[in-house]
Amino acid sequence: MATEGGGKEMNEIKTQFTTREGLYKLLPHSEYSRPNRVPFNSQGSNPVRVSFVNLNDQSGNGDRLCFNVGRELYFYIYKGVRKAADLSKPIDKRIYKGTQPTCHDFNHLTATAESVSLLVGFSAGQVQLIDPIKKETSKLFNEERLIDKSRVTCVRWVPGSESLFLVAHSSGSTYLYNVEHACGTTAPHYQLLKQGESFAVHTCKSKSTRNPLLKWTVGEGALNEFAFSPDGKFLACVSQDGFLRVFNFDSVELHGTMKSYFGGLLCVCWSPDGKYIVTGGEDDLVTVWSFVDCRVIARGHGHKSWVSVVAFDPYTTSVEESDPMEFSGSDEDLQDLLHFGRDRANSTQSRLSKRNSTESRPVSVTYRFGSVGQDTQLCLWDLTEDILFPHQPLSRARTHTNVMHATSPPAGSTGNSVPAAGNAAPPPLPRSNSLPHSAGSGAGGKGGVADGAVASGVSKFATLSLHDRKDRHHEKDHKRNHSMGHISSKSSDKLNLVTKARTDPAKTLGTPLCPRMEDVPLLEPLVCKKIAHERLTVLVFLEDCVVTACQEGFVCTWGRPGKVPAEPFSCSQEGRMQGVLQDQD
Repeated sequence: MATEGGGKEMNEIKTQFTTREGLYKLLPHSEYSRPNRVPFNSQGSNPVRVSFVNLNDQSGNGDRLCFNVGRELYFYIYKGVRKAADLSKPIDKRIYKGTQPTCHDFNHLTATAESVSLLVGFSAGQVQLIDPIKKETSKLFNEERLIDKSRVTCVRWVPGSESLFLVAHSSGSTYLYNVEHACGTTAPHYQLLKQGESFAVHTCKSKSTRNPLLKWTVGEGALNEFAFSPDGKFLACVSQDGFLRVFNFDSVELHGTMKSYFGGLLCVCWSPDGKYIVTGGEDDLVTVWSFVDCRVIARGHGHKSWVSVVAFDPYTTSVEESDPMEFSGSDEDLQDLLHFGRDRANSTQSRLSKRNSTESRPVSVTYRFGSVGQDTQLCLWDLTEDILFPHQPLSRARTHTNVMHATSPPAGSTGNSVPAAGNAAPPPLPRSNSLPHSAGSGAGGKGGVADGAVASGVSKFATLSLHDRKDRHHEKDHKRNHSMGHISSKSSDKLNLVTKARTDPAKTLGTPLCPRMEDVPLLEPLVCKKIAHERLTVLVFLEDCVVTACQEGFVCTWGRPGKVPAEPFSCSQEGRMQGVLQDQD
């Protein structure tokens, strides 16, 4: 504990912390870094990022991680809380000249024990497709930087697609690519597909299909990060102009917007059920935005500097009925879960759905999310029913996040839900109901999904209609529009009718776009701990641990309560134990 006067202990690096679930402990043997373990001189380099994938192999050790440090990119077997990291044996290591990796993403849909597709974005604007298992480089996109010369800020596979991916740049533009198509030898020419408030979407004009398929221009300044909703239908983007913009990815319609208190927004994530979005940025705040009501429902203040990453923890989202039973990271009653917790997330999601059913017993829910920032602190937050529905009676007092101010209840609620995805990107998910926005937009809302069709089983992601339609009607599609021509016919908005407008930031304060601080609840963190010497750039919630990383290049594993062996083995200890067991045989 820190002394009252601040003192030396205030600046100590914490190696454990306690929440209502129990004790989280840093596992030194499970730290990943460059093989020499020397702290990286982070001056002027791009943020360290970490990507995970599970190869679903039979060995039970199918987790892999990729991280970038400066000009280097590493690919390791991730042994989690059970075994010590072996840094001497990276599966793949790459050192780049003239450019640095900035971000990366695995295709979880196509990953096998023999092959995995990894996209890597670079500071000079290129995007590389590599297979770190086969140690191959498949393709290089934007190689001549004819599409965009600015830094790649975010790259993601389109959920449910084996070939489509989205790339954001610091120029403010985002591009849709297909790995099967090449980039042109000259700079692309575009034609307008759709234009709206502070965004425009163009298709690539060419005689033959080429990348990019689409170009999105969103807001002003860099587009810092984007995130797909758990069902893949919606895209949340945060920009340097301080705006969150949420789009229907299929119809290219703007669903809603939000403005930071001040400064740029740097990070964004969705709740497991797709009903809430959390952002963080240069105002040192985390902001919770309701997807259904399109409004800010809470802000959280705990960081002393910019917030670099926000993430929901699907494994600690707790659901209580009149006979309360909480789910947490230390539960012992869920033994048959997949490693990345898809079953756990779906189990939690079924209870989240039950929360909205009028026929069920009283149910309350707590969403757990976390944030890390340039102040080297990790904050954990609980989003509780007294924030979500402040005037509804609770079954019992259960909030752990201090509430400084209360707000009016949401304009409406809905019984619809979307499947949970957690931190992994599983194969196409069953969609049990339509998206929650249908209640907010009324009976005649746009982009709705027929209830009967989706309730009866597994449905494809809406985004795949772009891809599948091309396959079915390839000959009929106009070459210039590729397979995207049908977007305008799906949308109720006509091209060129909505002009691009600028929003004056000074005029947004005190409006629904950006409520004043006293107009929404102010959360205080459940946990706020200094856990690194350098700014933090990674926060990932896995089933049995939490993973963080700092700009020095150290990827740290925090064991969840009840998930850590009594004494984690080092490699030598493990070998000695195997010898003892053989002797006993």
